[in-house]
Amino acid sequence: MAIKSDRWIERMAEEHGLIEPFEPGQIRAGEAGEKIISYGTSSYGYDVRCAGDFKIFTNINSAVVDPKAFDESSFVAFEGDSCIIPPNSFCLARTVEYLRIPRDVLTICVGKSTYARCGIIVNVTPLEPEWEGHVTLEFSNTTSLPAKIYAHEGVAQMLFLASDEVCERSYKDRQGKYMGQRGVTLPRT
Repeated sequence: MAIKSDRWIERMAEEHGLIEPFEPGQIRAGEAGEKIISYGTSSYGYDVRCAGDFKIFTNINSAVVDPKAFDESSFVAFEGDSCIIPPNSFCLARTVEYLRIPRDVLTICVGKSTYARCGIIVNVTPLEPEWEGHVTLEFSNTTSLPAKIYAHEGVAQMLFLASDEVCERSYKDRQGKYMGQRGVTLPRT
């Protein structure tokens, strides 16, 4: 396995639609010059943004969190330019970017240090060969205070690991349950 560089990411985005929309540079300021959390191509990865639709976990219905029988009433849907995550809780969001992973690549989604330094953790998630869709992201607020995340700014980094050989069975071959997802996708079994 070899991690792929910015040149490979840009070529794959242009030729194969690896990331849409794609930003070839690293954006660090908004149109009016305001500070933002960076997104776009980095040296060996791509910093994705989250869209403005969120699902915030709540215990209002005292439901049991069960991945085999997930109760959608455990979340409150919210749309906005930022999201406040309650203390010791989490929310779900999705990437602005739609990704198409090549058959010989495994992609790992990791958090950005800016959020980690505030106690906001992004779940480490693998994107398997030939998976495609919006990535559903989980943000955990590990602090005892409310925490804020920003829509349309960088929230996580994708690392692309290319294999020396093509996998025998890809996510697409297995007809994976999260294939082609759009929007925030809740657990499926």
